[in-house]
Amino acid sequence: MVNMSEAAWRKSSYTGPNGGDCVELASVPGTVAVRDSKDPDGPKLVFGRRAFTSFLTSIKR
Repeated sequence: MVNMSEAAWRKSSYTGPNGGDCVELASVPGTVAVRDSKDPDGPKLVFGRRAFTSFLTSIKR
């Protein structure tokens, strides 16, 4: 289990001035976590670094 209590979350640079629909990312040792900015206490996706790179590559296509 990854400890998310001290994760430093950051929003996408594409987020508009009113917030809007957005994801936030946090780098935790060995992993990258993703959450919905509108529901910060909700579920989080946690990827290993290689898996996250693969995920980004596949959605950019």
